[in-house]
Amino acid sequence: MSTALDALFRPRSVAVVGASRDRTSISADILHNLLRYEFQGLVFPVNPRASVIHSIKCYPTVEDIPDEVDLAIIAAPRAFVAAQVESCGRKGVKGIVVITAGFKEVGDEGAVFEAEVREIVRRYGMRMIGPNCMGLINTDPDYRLQGTFSATTEPLAGNIAFSSQSGALGEAILALMSQLGLGLSMFASLGNKADVSGNDLLEYWEDDPRTRVVLMYLESFGNPQRFLQIARRVASKKPILAMKSGRTAAGARAAVSHTGSLAGTDAAVDTLFQQSGVIRCNSIEEMFVYASALATQPIPKGDRVAIVTNSGGPGILATDTLVQLGLTVAPLSAATQARMRPHIAPEASTVNPVDMIASARGPQYEACMSAVIEDPDVDAVIAIFTSLESIDSMAVANGIIRGAGHGKPVLVCFMGKVSAKPAVAHMKACGLPVYTFPEEAAHAMWALVRYRQWLERPEGRVIAFDDIDRAAIDRLIGGARGEGRKMLTLAEAQRLFEACGIHVAPWREAASDLEAVEAADTVGYPVALKVSSAVITHKSDTGGVKLSLGDPDAVARAAAEVLARARDTDPAATLVIQRMAPKGTEVIIGATRDPKFGPLIMFGLGGIFVEVLEDVAFRLQPLTDIDAAEMLDEIKGAPLLDGARGHAPADRATLRDVLLRINALLTMYPEIEEVDMNPFMAGPTPGASMAVDARVRIHR
Repeated sequence: MSTALDALFRPRSVAVVGASRDRTSISADILHNLLRYEFQGLVFPVNPRASVIHSIKCYPTVEDIPDEVDLAIIAAPRAFVAAQVESCGRKGVKGIVVITAGFKEVGDEGAVFEAEVREIVRRYGMRMIGPNCMGLINTDPDYRLQGTFSATTEPLAGNIAFSSQSGALGEAILALMSQLGLGLSMFASLGNKADVSGNDLLEYWEDDPRTRVVLMYLESFGNPQRFLQIARRVASKKPILAMKSGRTAAGARAAVSHTGSLAGTDAAVDTLFQQSGVIRCNSIEEMFVYASALATQPIPKGDRVAIVTNSGGPGILATDTLVQLGLTVAPLSAATQARMRPHIAPEASTVNPVDMIASARGPQYEACMSAVIEDPDVDAVIAIFTSLESIDSMAVANGIIRGAGHGKPVLVCFMGKVSAKPAVAHMKACGLPVYTFPEEAAHAMWALVRYRQWLERPEGRVIAFDDIDRAAIDRLIGGARGEGRKMLTLAEAQRLFEACGIHVAPWREAASDLEAVEAADTVGYPVALKVSSAVITHKSDTGGVKLSLGDPDAVARAAAEVLARARDTDPAATLVIQRMAPKGTEVIIGATRDPKFGPLIMFGLGGIFVEVLEDVAFRLQPLTDIDAAEMLDEIKGAPLLDGARGHAPADRATLRDVLLRINALLTMYPEIEEVDMNPFMAGPTPGASMAVDARVRIHR
C-alpha cells in the first residue's frame, strides 16, 4: 500500500495556521471540524495574536510548537502563505494543505505567488494539497481527520474515495453523499493542484483496503498520458467514476483535416476514460447512481438481468432502459417460473419482467426473488416496489433482503411515498442500493456490467513494423520542412503512406495536360484527377477533383481546367492521376495530435459528409491491437463492414493493420500533426482495400 501521502491523510498531529477566534471564519470552521469529528491526534492552533483558541493553547508560529507536527492546514492571507510554508519546512512538517485562494486561479500575479510556494514545498520535500481548496477528510477510525471547512453533516465512514478539483462542488457532493447514506473512506479538494494531483491520489488509493470505489470531479488534466497509465492499472482493481466539466468549451482550435475538426477536446477526454477503464458520468446524479451499486454489490458474471415488480409499468420502463443500454432481459426457465407460481396470484406473470401485481407483499417478493436469483441464466436482479398504503413496506424490504444473495447483484427501486420511509434506510443499512426510478436502477446495472467488461477485456499489445521505409519518409518530411511548409502535397502524402506500408490506389503525378494523359494511360482507365498542392487543402470545394474520366480527351480537358484554376492560388500545384478504386465501403482513417492529450487516432465512415455524420471512433496513442479491433465495432455503421444491405464485407484485418501502422508512424515522427485518409476504400480483400486520398500536416 502506498504511503506517499500519509503525512496528509494519516497525521498524528495537525496545526491550523491562521486559526481565528472569529466563529464565522474559515479557519474556525476547520478547527471546529477537527474537534467535532474527534481527530485522533494532537491539534495546534497557530496565531501570533491569540494565546488560546477554542479552549486550546495557541502558538505564535508552527516552529514554536514543542511537539512534532505532521500536517499543517494553512488558512492565512495570501501574502503570508509563503512565509508560513517556509516555517513549516524548517519545523519538519511533511504535509501541507493550503486553503487560501488568490493564486494561479486569479491570473499572472497569483501564479507568481503559487510558484514561490511550490518551490518551498519541493525544496523541503513536503507534499501539498491546494492552494485554493477546501481541505481533506479521512474517516478511518484510527485518524478521524475532518480537515475541511465544510459545514455539511458529519461525513459517514464508508468505502468511497472522492477527489474534487472544485471546492464548492466538493462541499455540495459531500452533503449529497450524507443524504444518500453513502460513506467516505477519504476525500480531497485539490484546488489548483500545485503539487498533489488526481494522479497522485489514484496511486495512493490504489491499494487502500478501505477504498472500494474512486470518484473524481475534474476540470483539467495535468498529465493525461500518466493518468491513462495509472487509471488503467487502478481500474483493474477497483472502479473509477469521473465527471469532467467543460464538455462544450467554445473556441476549439482550427484544423485543416477532417480528423482535426472532429477531434475536439471532449472526444479526447472520452477516449482517455474509455482506454483507462474509467466510467464517465454526465452529472453528479449519474455519478451517485453508479457509485451506489459499485460500492455495495458484487460484479455480475454477465449481462442477463431479471426484474421482479408489483407493477407492470415500472417493469416495462426498466426493461426498455436495460435493452437500450445493451443489456439482456433474461428469459426465465420453466423451472424458475414453476417455483414462483404457487406464491403469486393466478393473474400474475412469471415471465421476465415478473409482474406479481399490486397485491404482492413481503412473502411474494421473497419467493420470487429467491427463484429468479437462483436461475443459472440470470446474472443480476432489479426489484421494484410501487408503494401502496395498505402494504407493509418494511415487510417488502425484508422479503427482498431475504431473497437476495448468491453472489449476484441486487438493485432496488422503491417508488412513491415510501421512498423516504424507514424501509429504504433499512435496505441501505443491509447493503442494498435503493433508487427512486426504475431507469436509475437500470443505469446502475449498466455500470456494473460495464465494469465487468473492462475487467475481462484483454490488455492488447502495441504492434511494431519492420517494413516501414523511414528513409523515404525522412526525405518527404525533410523536404517540406526545408521549404517552410506545414502541409505535404497530395503526391507527397501518398508517397508517405506507401512508405508506411499502406496500400494506395495506383497513381502518377503530372504537371501538365500531356503528362496527365500519359499517367492515365499508365495506371489504367477510368481515372480520378486531383490537384496536388500544399496550399489548397479542400480539393473538392475548389473544383480540384474530377472522377471517372474514361478516355484521354476527358483527362486532357480536366487537367487543363483544374491546373488553370489551381495555379491562380498555388503556382506550384500539380496533379495526381489515380485509377478509380473498386467499389467498397468508404471509411476515414486519420490522426491528430492534441496539444494536451497527444496523438488521437480516428476511424469511421468516410466521404465528403464525414463532419456531418460524425460516425467516428477515437483512441489515444499508444494504440493496441485490441483498441484497433474495438474501433471498428464502435461506429454505428459497423454493420456495413460486415456486408449489410448488399455491401461486400470489408477486410477487417487490413483496416486494423492500417490503424496500427498510423500509430507506428506517429510514434516514429512526433512532428506529424494531422493525418487523413478520406476515403480509404475498404474492400473484401487486402488487394481491394486502398487509400484513395491523403492529407498530412507537420510542424514546420
